[in-house]
Amino acid sequence: MARSLSFDGAFTALATPFLNGAIDFAAVDRLIEHQVKGGITGVVPVGTTGESPVLDSDEAKSLIAHVVRRVAGRTQVIAGTGSNDTKKTIEATRAAKDAGADAAMVVMPYYNRPTQAGLVAHIRAVHDASELPIVLYNVPIRTASDLAVESIVEIAKHCPRVVALKEATGNVLRTQSVVHALGDRLAVLSGDDALTLGILACGGRGVISVTSNVAPAQVEGVVKAFHQGDLAGARKKHFALLPLHEVMFVESNPGPVKSALEMMGILGPEVRLPLVWPSASSAAKVREELLRQGLLSAR
Repeated sequence: MARSLSFDGAFTALATPFLNGAIDFAAVDRLIEHQVKGGITGVVPVGTTGESPVLDSDEAKSLIAHVVRRVAGRTQVIAGTGSNDTKKTIEATRAAKDAGADAAMVVMPYYNRPTQAGLVAHIRAVHDASELPIVLYNVPIRTASDLAVESIVEIAKHCPRVVALKEATGNVLRTQSVVHALGDRLAVLSGDDALTLGILACGGRGVISVTSNVAPAQVEGVVKAFHQGDLAGARKKHFALLPLHEVMFVESNPGPVKSALEMMGILGPEVRLPLVWPSASSAAKVREELLRQGLLSAR
């Protein structure tokens, strides 16, 4: 099994840089070094922010393997391996294990609209056919599949290597229900940057963040302050980031965060269709907030 995981921190849902239609691995390296310098707890390649729906299986495997090699043990790697096909999810999870990832993040199957029994069966099949620790990813606004608390409890009962939940329902009450039902059995991670402090207060452990692509030290600082018992400091840091969190979603993710990273010189101005590059007005809002946050030099 992979090394022991710690969830008391921030994990960056890495954007995937592209250059002329292909993955730009040099830019991947720049982004990883930005994360490591910022003291991030972990990185998550091939998630929603990484444009996973438009990466083919070979690209996803090569990207995960590259991230693991570049990280070289300096931070944790949770590989996005989920899809709406159980067989493909198993294959991707096994490949992530072979590449040296520390865990796999498995999104709930999208488009198929499985029942709760189907969601449980999907996770149990992936768990039983692979060896990595698994982070469940529940984001019903994108998948149309909402993993119920009762189903999470059922999964936890049968799948000892399901160790965490990325909770992206936008509802802090869901975290309360999960923590109340399972206690420390499952680490709950915020999947919405703006809700991180509320989720921590309800028993969550950390965040899988979009904003930390741009500001890893600042996002990590919120979680660390909370776990150190500095509630006033955590609140101050969290509130300071709220305008940045908001502007990262001024258009569909990951357009705004990629726009920010392009302004910072980390990657080029490219997303894959059907996404398009953010509008000039959206980019202007991103630039204004980066300047206000001191993340970009005026020029």
